[in-house]
Amino acid sequence: MATTFLHAHAAHADGLQALARAISQLQRTAASHTTFKPTLGFLYFTDHHAAQAEALLDAVRATWPGVSVAGGVGIGVAASGIEYFDTPGIVLMLCDLPRTSFTLFSGRAPLARDDAWSALVHADPATHELPALIGELSERLQSRYLFGGLASSRTRTLTLADGVFEGGLSGVAFSADVALVSRVTQGCQPMGRPRRISSAERNLVLELDGQPALPVLLDELGVDLSDPARAVVALRRTLVGLTDEGDAALARGGQFGADTRVRHLIGVDPNRAAIAIADSAEVGSQLAFCTRDVEAARRDLVRICSEVREEAESSVAVAGNETLAAPRRIAGAIYVSCTGRGGAHFGAPSAELQTVRRALGDVPLVGFYAAGEIARRHLYGYTGVLTAFLD
Repeated sequence: MATTFLHAHAAHADGLQALARAISQLQRTAASHTTFKPTLGFLYFTDHHAAQAEALLDAVRATWPGVSVAGGVGIGVAASGIEYFDTPGIVLMLCDLPRTSFTLFSGRAPLARDDAWSALVHADPATHELPALIGELSERLQSRYLFGGLASSRTRTLTLADGVFEGGLSGVAFSADVALVSRVTQGCQPMGRPRRISSAERNLVLELDGQPALPVLLDELGVDLSDPARAVVALRRTLVGLTDEGDAALARGGQFGADTRVRHLIGVDPNRAAIAIADSAEVGSQLAFCTRDVEAARRDLVRICSEVREEAESSVAVAGNETLAAPRRIAGAIYVSCTGRGGAHFGAPSAELQTVRRALGDVPLVGFYAAGEIARRHLYGYTGVLTAFLD
C-alpha cells in the first residue's frame, strides 16, 4: 500500500488558533483519502508559540489519538512554497508509515532498537558536547545517517518527541523499510583553494600548508593589518569551510562538497600569526576561506532538489523478493534550513521555499529554520538539508 503524507500550515497570533486552522485543512484533505490512518506527525512552530508547546502537542494527539509526534521550535518554519520567518506560524505533516518502521527517542526514552537505519534528530543548541553526541547517535544507526537540525528560539528552545523537551536530543529513528533520499545544500562560496591545516592548537589555526595562517588569510583577502579599518571589514565577512582529511572539499562548479562544514572566523592573533575559528582545528583537515553568496546558494539548492528528484525516479520499489518496475515517487519531505538563509536572504520572503517547490515538485513538505543543521554525522551552518521520503 502506498504511503500517504499530508501537510498543512497556518498563521495566527494565538498558536492554538493557528493549529486549529491547520488541523481543519488536514481533515478536509484527508477526507479524500478514505484509507488514511496517520501514525506519525511532524509539528514545527515559530518561537512566538513556544509558550504553548505542551498545549499544541496535546491538541494534535487529541485530534488523532495514538499518533506519535516529533518536531520543535524555530525562529522560522517552512511548508511547501512558503515560510513563516520571525512571525507566528505553524506547520504540520501527517503520514501513515507502518508503526513497526519507526520509533521516537529522547532523553527520557533513549534509542534502543537494533534495526534503526536512519534518524531525524532535533537538538537544543545549548546541549553540552553536542557534536560528540551527534556523532555517537550516528554510530548507533546502521546507515550512520542523521538529518535534522538545532532548535532556534528567542524564548523557550524546545523539541518534541511524544513530549516537550528542553536540552539534549530527540527525534524519530526509521528502519531500512523507510526509503529516504537526503542532500545537503551549501550557502557559501569558496574564495580560494582548500589548504591543509599543518599546525593547530584547540581552535587556533597556526599553519596552513606549512605557512603561518594569518599571512595566508590576509594575502587571500588582499588586505594588510596596516590598514585596520579595511582589514576588519574584510575579516568580518569571511568564514572558513572545514573538511575532514580524505573527504572531498569541493564538488562540481567549485562549490563546497557535502562534507564541508562552514564555521565563523572569530579572531586573529598577530603575535602568533594565527587565526581563531569557531570549531576545533584538527591537523590534517582541509580549510578554505569563504563568504556567503546568494546566487551560488540558489544554484546549489536547485541542484540538490534535482538530484533528489532524479534519484527517486531512478529507484525502484521492492515487495518481498520481487522488484517492481514502476519508479518511486516522493511522498513527502522535510527541509531544515539555516536561520541565516531565512527571510529575504534569497531575494524575497519565501523565495527559498518557492525554489524548492519549483525544483522538487509540489510535494507535502514541512521543516524549520535551525541554529545549525545536521546531516550524516556532522553539524553544519548556512546550509539546507533536504530529505525526501519515497513511496
